[in-house]
Amino acid sequence: MFPCLCFRPKPTTMHKKKLKDKSDRKCKRAKSSPSEIASSSASETQQVSDVRGHSFTFRELAIATNNFKKESLIGRGGFGDVFKGRLESIEQNVAVKMLDKSGPQGDKEFLVEVLMLSLLDHENLVTLFGYCAEGDQRLLVYKYMPLGSVDDHLHDLGSDQEALDWSTRMKIAAGAAKGLEYLHNVANPPVIYRDLKTSNILLDHGYKPKLSDFGLAKFGPGDNKSHVSTRVMGTHGYCAPEYAISGKLTLKSDIYNFGVVMLELITGRKALLESSDSVGPSGFLVNWAHSLYKRKERLLEIVDAKLYKEGHVMQATVGRALEVAFMCLREDAYTRPSISEVVEALDYIVKCTSSKKKSIDLGRGVYMEKTTKRMVNVNEEEEEEEEEALERKRAVDEAKSWAIKSRHNNKPPSSVDEIEEVF
Repeated sequence: MFPCLCFRPKPTTMHKKKLKDKSDRKCKRAKSSPSEIASSSASETQQVSDVRGHSFTFRELAIATNNFKKESLIGRGGFGDVFKGRLESIEQNVAVKMLDKSGPQGDKEFLVEVLMLSLLDHENLVTLFGYCAEGDQRLLVYKYMPLGSVDDHLHDLGSDQEALDWSTRMKIAAGAAKGLEYLHNVANPPVIYRDLKTSNILLDHGYKPKLSDFGLAKFGPGDNKSHVSTRVMGTHGYCAPEYAISGKLTLKSDIYNFGVVMLELITGRKALLESSDSVGPSGFLVNWAHSLYKRKERLLEIVDAKLYKEGHVMQATVGRALEVAFMCLREDAYTRPSISEVVEALDYIVKCTSSKKKSIDLGRGVYMEKTTKRMVNVNEEEEEEEEEALERKRAVDEAKSWAIKSRHNNKPPSSVDEIEEVF
């Protein structure tokens, strides 16, 4: 049965301990300083751990990136330009982010990024090797992610690029959710990511997702507080409505962001739609998808058309993935699922996607209304089926009782099967 995503109370201390123990078995956690991370790492990762939080000179990074030439430029974000390089001192390919002094981010975001990624360690978070703070230069040095970002594989694809298949999209969603689960439930104090979007989810070999860009991250509220009051920051189209209106930031703000990312993975569309795609004046992906989600006969129109052509859309999981997305996008933050519930649901979807090979092919005109209806609100339909089964049983019992009485009048039905057929 599909895991229920209805809201549950905050995880108990025991549940948090289980999550922490599980995470500790996968990688060493750092709760104090970068030096302690390095000293406790296993031998095969010793080299990487030794340079975490390392201070590089500007000359080292200039040599590594071929003097920051255009040929080394691989991206550009809110922090600044990103260059690919090779640091021979640690024998690693690296991505070097250079702060744009005229950009929206500055020293504060630089310090937050260094602090967060020096103290946090998880397989679904990017690895920060170190930084440079020489003079007025501010640079961050990460492990290079060879496959770019999720955004690169979803939007504005080149003619020679293949679209991500359905199974890969769901695995990316599950991995990103696990990174967020670590931030919410294992990090102490909890961390509110605040800037979850497809361009901030980087892809390592095998499309393994890594959350990146922690310049806007905030520590969560204390035990006696429900939220963190802060200036509204983030990316248009992703912000949770209660945060955008009031500036009150909670862990559930990240859940809303994740719902938008889920929709991008399902639809292949951007969080802010192009004018030709938008429905209504706002042009938000959330509003467009929700308008179709309410009309069950048009449910499959939400799904990325590139998946139809390749036959990767799985009947058993499309509706469930949409259910997860819209639960995360509930306007009432309190009723959104916890990230642990999202991880549980996505693990189930990934398992189903890997084991079931049936696909929908709208390109050949295959459209099954019954299948579409089954995809909508799985839990509710299962309850309805149970009620129908009970009603049927009562009807059959009544029919059998009538049959027994009928025998006294020499008018029995021909068989109990015939009675059941009536009902």
